Amino acid sequence: MDTARGLAGLASSHDPLFVVVGVFDGLHLGHVYLLEHLVSEAAVRGARPTVITFDHHPDEVLTGSAPPLLCDPAERVARLAEAGVAATVTVHFDMRLRETTYEAFVAQIAERAPIAGFLMTPDAAFGFQRAGTPEALTELGRTHGFEVVVVPPFELDGRPVRSSDVRAAIAAGDVQTAARLLGRPHAVVGDATPADGGTTVRFELPVALPPDGDYSAAVDGTERAIRIEDGGVRVPGIATFGKTRVEFAATG
Repeated sequence: MDTARGLAGLASSHDPLFVVVGVFDGLHLGHVYLLEHLVSEAAVRGARPTVITFDHHPDEVLTGSAPPLLCDPAERVARLAEAGVAATVTVHFDMRLRETTYEAFVAQIAERAPIAGFLMTPDAAFGFQRAGTPEALTELGRTHGFEVVVVPPFELDGRPVRSSDVRAAIAAGDVQTAARLLGRPHAVVGDATPADGGTTVRFELPVALPPDGDYSAAVDGTERAIRIEDGGVRVPGIATFGKTRVEFAATG
């Protein structure tokens, strides 16, 4: 998979792109469903399935407070590649991008490669004041030669799967429900340093953690008992160093 920092970093090409725009934090079952549609719709059009995402959650700029991450950024890129995405563009979300109209955003993509189309859900939107709705993009596509494919959101038990629901389950300590919505156990990646009788794992950015308490988890692939304390993870009885992955058991 090709990766790029910013739209200007996307390699110029005559190969058309079929694009989805989104945060994709957590890459839960709803995201997996979208990516399956992205890959299949791109194949029909002989285009490259392309994800345009952001280096941090847009709410940090839009509301002044970003929700905790559900997925390590490097893991997100790896999972996008595994899903069959051909190119991922990570865009810096700041006030300048917030005020960019959807027409200008689409034009920046088209400067790098032809656009075959966009994949969207009915409530998706991007651009200044979220004016780039499926209807607006469809109208723009009529004059610029691209299509907009709208798919319904993925539902589980009659409800759409959303990142906010995953965060709510984790915040409640219900890591089993979180795993069901994600399609895999919830995991966090942080920096491990020696601590009394074991290791403490802390995080550069806020990550989604269950409430303080004892949990079962796999630490770098090995089953361990861990304890959540004050936004960190304590791993008793073992010394772990450097980047460490903590995967919560489905029964916390």
